[in-house]
Amino acid sequence: MALVTGGSRGIGRAIALRLAADGAAVAVNYRRDADAAEDVVSRIKAKGGTAKAFAASVDDPEQDRAMVDAVLAEFGKVDILVHSAGIASRGLPVTRTDPGEPLKVMATHAFGAHHLCRLLIPQMREQPRGDVVFISSVAGINPMQNGAPYSMAKAALESLAVTLGKEELRNGIRVNVVAPGLVETDMGDRLARALSDAPDAAGLDHLAPFGRVCQPEDVADTVAFVVGTRYVNLQRIGVDGGGSPTAALR
Repeated sequence: MALVTGGSRGIGRAIALRLAADGAAVAVNYRRDADAAEDVVSRIKAKGGTAKAFAASVDDPEQDRAMVDAVLAEFGKVDILVHSAGIASRGLPVTRTDPGEPLKVMATHAFGAHHLCRLLIPQMREQPRGDVVFISSVAGINPMQNGAPYSMAKAALESLAVTLGKEELRNGIRVNVVAPGLVETDMGDRLARALSDAPDAAGLDHLAPFGRVCQPEDVADTVAFVVGTRYVNLQRIGVDGGGSPTAALR
């Protein structure tokens, strides 16, 4: 059974659909867009799968606890946690960034992941296997200018992954990071417009490996591989085709 944060849109949506296609029951977390979350649930159920939407802003510890309680009451357990929820920073240099922005971005990406792991890991220890997958970014280790809050948050998330993986190795819990480059999502479209004259992420296909930018399904494929294999642990797997198109715009 999988809980996918940010599962109503973009990368999280693709992951929820893929895990369901592979046989997992899926809890689809969303923050505001209930209609989008219910659409994911409907698509899963239409193919014979099991899914339910759960509202929570992952940066809020109390909302996280309420969601986890509701998910466990509905499904009994969570074998797989995929933390895909994320927000972008405003694209300003450090000297012009509001002090509250790094806290807000960090809270969603890193603190939210920490809250959920604190709540879910104890029951994972009671199962034969548990998987935690954090969706990071190439920016986690190769930051771009004018994006410090986002890069800082992804770096913190990856540090959490390594720490947690070492702590839970003896309990049969695998912790891995999947780090895409530019992905064709709403967030990716905004980033492409901010960095170039392209109208959307697909407008940078000519700069991307294999002639196209990363798709949400490419990330979902990697998550499915990670949770489906037996001996991959404490790894950071890049999903950028060998070079994100944003590298050419730095």
